[in-house]
Amino acid sequence: MSEKLFGTDGIRGTANIEPITAETALRLGRAAAYVFSTGGSGNPNPPRERHTIVLGRDTRLSGYMLESAIVAGITSLGVDVLLVGPLPTPGVAYITRSLRADAGMILSASHNPYEDNGIKFFRYDGYKLSHSVEASIERFVLLGTRRSIIHPTAAKIGRVVHVDDALIRYVEHAKRSFPHSYTLGNLRIALDCANGAAYKSSPNILRELGADLCVLHDAPNGININKDSGSTFPQAIQKFVLKTRAHVGITHDGDADRVLFCDEKGDLLDGDEIMAIVALDSLRKHLLVKKTLVATVMSNVGLDEAITRCGGRVIRTNVGDRYLMEEMLRNGLNIGGEQSGHLIFRDYTTTGDGIVSALQILRIMIESRKPLSELKRCLVKYPQVQRNLMVRKKPPISSLSHVQNLIEHARKVLKGRGRVLLRYSGTEPKIRLLIEGQDERQIAKMAKRITDALFAAIGTQDGQSQIPCSLT
Repeated sequence: MSEKLFGTDGIRGTANIEPITAETALRLGRAAAYVFSTGGSGNPNPPRERHTIVLGRDTRLSGYMLESAIVAGITSLGVDVLLVGPLPTPGVAYITRSLRADAGMILSASHNPYEDNGIKFFRYDGYKLSHSVEASIERFVLLGTRRSIIHPTAAKIGRVVHVDDALIRYVEHAKRSFPHSYTLGNLRIALDCANGAAYKSSPNILRELGADLCVLHDAPNGININKDSGSTFPQAIQKFVLKTRAHVGITHDGDADRVLFCDEKGDLLDGDEIMAIVALDSLRKHLLVKKTLVATVMSNVGLDEAITRCGGRVIRTNVGDRYLMEEMLRNGLNIGGEQSGHLIFRDYTTTGDGIVSALQILRIMIESRKPLSELKRCLVKYPQVQRNLMVRKKPPISSLSHVQNLIEHARKVLKGRGRVLLRYSGTEPKIRLLIEGQDERQIAKMAKRITDALFAAIGTQDGQSQIPCSLT
């Protein structure tokens, strides 16, 4: 097993291969029970006689195996488990704080293929764990402690409770982020659930708000999550919008903590365009705290220009919603997001929430009486080239001398009117390249040279694993 379990978003990997095995899941359950029941997570609430952890999952086949192992681990240390079944990641965060649990856990690999799975944690208030708490859990799993020999008996063994109304609770919570006096009755909405955790919740929410709804990929079978569907395969929603003549298309990833949109013409909107629309709307209404939007280094520089023109500003963070949230909490800010469609509205949620984010765009469409194709014009994007390359190893990027030379040359050619970013994925065996500039052909050539060098140095032997260049 790896010496480090946690990546940028929990623990993730191929199911039934370390660290995503039943054996490690059991140890993680025990570790979580120990840390969360002994105050190691920083929970300021008074000690209680019995401690509880909420546990949810997405629709992957391996979720049943991991769920059983984690339940065994948690209950073996005398902590109760509140099972919520398939529910979006933000739903688990909400249920955790709604039920006053000590922590929450969800089994999901988000946008990854069904063969993968992962384990994410939430603290008592629905926010993700700090690095220090993750380190405590990791230490317990890898090294054990004297407390690892604890085995409560009789009535002190943990109990399992099925939270039968978890879906209803989450649906009502999400609906509260949409104005009570509004209705979606005049909108035909196309929705792609990615055969994932939102296959019930998102359709229920949109229908209960009055939408004329056309649903795609809402029949999970354990192995079809994210397959040719959802936000990682936006072609599906683009075709579906045109087929159904919908006013707007909404597409989730597997655990529905992110969302992308398609306008009525079948054109895709990414997270940058969504952020521009909602941030400018909030600026006009004086609702964007400190006139500041939080984005990652991957967002298009056009976003900064659009917000600055209207008197606001953009703060940049490292990639990952945890870094967005840390910056938002540090400065008391309320809106942030990623180009991938992972958006955080702290006025309503404690983590990225695909359907809550979608409702904010739908609200603006209703208030402005403008189609999405017109609203998105507020952002003029610089051409970008992005490449994602499967890798067989992850040496320090600084050690790849030929790659570094090509990057430095590209930066000199761009002369400050563009940028080059190269980073490893924190959740997959991939390296991600982004080049931004004013000349599409020029940056495409740069991307090819750098990607070829990366492939020769650390790329996989499977040529099919190289994802083609995409201009956004």
